[in-house]
Amino acid sequence: MTAQDLSAVQSQINVWDMAQRQLDEVSKLIGLNESLHGYLRQPKRVLEVSVPVRMDDGAFRMFTGYRVQHNLSRGPGKGGIRFHPDVTLDEVKALAMWMTWKCALVNIPFGGAKGGVICDPKAMSMQELENLTRRFTTEISIIIGPEKDIPAPDVYTTPQIMAWIMDTFSMIHGFSIPGVVTGKPVSIGGSLGRDKATARGCSYVVDEAMQELGREIEGATVAIQGFGNAGMYAAQLMADRGYRIVAVSDSRGGVANDRGLDVKGLTAHKAETGSVAGFAGGERVDNREVLEYACDVLVPAALEKVITKENAPRIRAQIIAEAANGPTMPDADDILFDRNIMVLPDILANAGGVTVSYFEWVQDLQANFWEEAEINERLKRKMVRAFRETHEQAKSRGVSMRQGAYCVAVARVAEATKLRGLYP
Repeated sequence: MTAQDLSAVQSQINVWDMAQRQLDEVSKLIGLNESLHGYLRQPKRVLEVSVPVRMDDGAFRMFTGYRVQHNLSRGPGKGGIRFHPDVTLDEVKALAMWMTWKCALVNIPFGGAKGGVICDPKAMSMQELENLTRRFTTEISIIIGPEKDIPAPDVYTTPQIMAWIMDTFSMIHGFSIPGVVTGKPVSIGGSLGRDKATARGCSYVVDEAMQELGREIEGATVAIQGFGNAGMYAAQLMADRGYRIVAVSDSRGGVANDRGLDVKGLTAHKAETGSVAGFAGGERVDNREVLEYACDVLVPAALEKVITKENAPRIRAQIIAEAANGPTMPDADDILFDRNIMVLPDILANAGGVTVSYFEWVQDLQANFWEEAEINERLKRKMVRAFRETHEQAKSRGVSMRQGAYCVAVARVAEATKLRGLYP
């Protein structure tokens, strides 16, 4: 199968069906009753909005945006907003469901939500992005708020975009409400450590997995697909801890060096050229080759559905840490489990971001901000505990780490939903 054929197959796979299938499998494992299972299969609320935006040429252009709240039994909704030309409602629903499980797994008092706008931010000016962000915020303001639903950054959204959301929501209500959004700049209520939180949390659970497998960290090899926020910081943090980064790629290409890549030089090259492609410190590789590169740890840090039943047999890592959301297809999960490859699922491996977002929200509500060392230590405790609970479930049930994580998370959400009951 060619890369083009594989891309076509992947695009036909519905990510919402994938998310529901994962829930279905775990519901059987934990004996979830039919009524609760049916309740958790559907989102609580789906909002679709039309977003008129004044462009730089003076014309109006219409965009479509979504905000989905999957489950709010454990607290306000929490989840990012992505600006991307390929955003779909089913994708946003799936991401909202995954956020429900992610928040429950690390045991923070949030439910799952997600948002998205169908647009190409790379083709828009800063003024157009601001206009889009402010109008979208206005349209979804009826369902967001510090006690209702707290957005955050996601694909192609930034701290600046979060600042515009916070300001727009605050202007609507007539006073500053920093707790409406997380991932803000520190100067307006953001948290120290938030920029590296996803990568740092990922590195903590990889350390735990290495220890569990009896492997040494020093010199262990790592391949990273995706060199955005999560991938770049994961490379930096893991290199600092003694791992050897041997392959990295982004949307425009990649680079590999078995002796180890110079991460600082690679980061500077990316900042200068916009891509890791062409970096002089290694040989040229593509995204497919990075996924299949010989390494101890593979970190998919790009988009969904990149590990499939077609390429799963060729993956040579012993640990896969899902810094991205939904990178592994269910059929691929089965193959990887049979091959004794430990997959640290997205709801565990990339939960550092939402965990520090929770810390940011708490700090905003209290107007009391913590030092970065304290934040990192709190994050480590959360991530290590979540890994241990996941591993215990997986080991005791003889299932994958993903199913172990879901057993923990779904049981917590189901318990909260059952205890609260139905109103009216």
